[in-house]
Amino acid sequence: MRKSRLKKPIIVAFLILATIYLLLLIPEGEPPLPSQPTAVPQRQPFAWNQDAYWQALEAKYQELQRTGCGDAQHQLAADLAAAGRLLAQISQKELAPEASEFADLEQKMFEAAPLVSSCNMRITEYIRFVTDMRGVVKRQSRHWDMNTDEARNTLYRLLYGGRTAIEEIMLQKPEEDYPVMIQGEEVASQTPATNVHNVLLHSGDILVSRGGASTSALIARGSDFPGNFSHIAFVYIDPRTHVANIVESHIEVGVVVSTVEQYLKDKKLRVMLLRPRPDLPPIVKDPMLPHKAAEAAYKRASEEHVPYDFAMDYKDHSKLFCSEVASSAYEQFGVHLWAGISHLSSPGLRKWLSALGVRHFTTQEPSDLEYDPQLAVVAEWRDQATLRKDHFDNAVTEVMLEGADKGEELHYQWYLLPLARVVKGYSMAKNYFGKAGPVPEGMSATAALRSKYYDCRHEAIMNRLLPKADKFKADHGYAPLYWELMKLARSAKEELDGPPK
Repeated sequence: MRKSRLKKPIIVAFLILATIYLLLLIPEGEPPLPSQPTAVPQRQPFAWNQDAYWQALEAKYQELQRTGCGDAQHQLAADLAAAGRLLAQISQKELAPEASEFADLEQKMFEAAPLVSSCNMRITEYIRFVTDMRGVVKRQSRHWDMNTDEARNTLYRLLYGGRTAIEEIMLQKPEEDYPVMIQGEEVASQTPATNVHNVLLHSGDILVSRGGASTSALIARGSDFPGNFSHIAFVYIDPRTHVANIVESHIEVGVVVSTVEQYLKDKKLRVMLLRPRPDLPPIVKDPMLPHKAAEAAYKRASEEHVPYDFAMDYKDHSKLFCSEVASSAYEQFGVHLWAGISHLSSPGLRKWLSALGVRHFTTQEPSDLEYDPQLAVVAEWRDQATLRKDHFDNAVTEVMLEGADKGEELHYQWYLLPLARVVKGYSMAKNYFGKAGPVPEGMSATAALRSKYYDCRHEAIMNRLLPKADKFKADHGYAPLYWELMKLARSAKEELDGPPK
């Protein structure tokens, strides 16, 4: 009789727990995908479509590796001199983005790269040329409509293309052959400043970086113009103490104020420093405007809790994603950043990001801020080890996005949904007391499981890619160039997925 009395409560408790588990298993409704208005032309992501050209450049590199450089030094000197003359001519004109001079400049830039890399010469001169080219092209873009395809394509081909050319050279050579920091333009500012690691940071500067997580690569590559950056941070310098404060929005905790050490402690694969041009009319009128914008962002972050904006709605500032921290602050003072707004048009990308909580696909992507003619690039940092990880992450991400466009889903382990919802409840309780929980504030339990699936799949492909890249280098005598890395990543993904069904 005693066993019978004990058995009944156990059964009841089991039935209650089973009922709760089954209720927590009920899936969320799939979020509707916002469609582009019928009056707006369907956009297409940028595509180089130059595979034959890349292969020809690689063949030129291989030939120089086999036969030696010979008179290549004289050829390279002549090529760089011709490129410099063309750049000087462009700087004296006001050209439309479709002008033929830009196509000529792109060709000279790319065709000099195999000589620089294979012969290991004039690396510093080549880097300086690409850096000067960025400044000249950005000055030309000041009179362009940055929301036209012509303007965006020209800027992307030259600025992103130039960075890619430099980095392919960097990845083939010992790190001591090139500087970790590449100096950009000298840009005057009257705002408070402080020296950080031998660089003068001014209040109102913007730090653009790339995180080391797989989702950071998704943010960087998931755009109509795939880029290199995934995070924006805003610099505020205290005018009394000259201490640098970094205002930034993190997925886990929303908007926070970090020290420089805390900012750098988070894994960064690359960092770029941007500064508003001092000749912008609002800054000419008030040279302290960048400082005032930074101060406004700092005060808001210090005085109230601002959640992270997973929806990426750059027009609603009640919540802020990382780009919005800088853009919303400058907006208050009449400076509207992202002169060319970002578009995420790929159907597969939109579906995946929607599953992770994004609702706005016309927004402000971190990588696209570089192309804003209102800002100048002051400096850029990357070293060989982090640069290699950056490129590998990009290649894996791109082949995953190719799968998304073919209909592959962001799955999750359905039986873990009840546990994830319990963890989400625990996280919400921690958020209430101002602390971060395991599931970020604003992210649903289902999105958290999908994010975990994405991370695991990215890692699985990467684990197959790394030995393939090592074998390629052993067989060919050089590290795989990015288009070769893409082929290896596709092969790694095919191995993981198995034969087509």
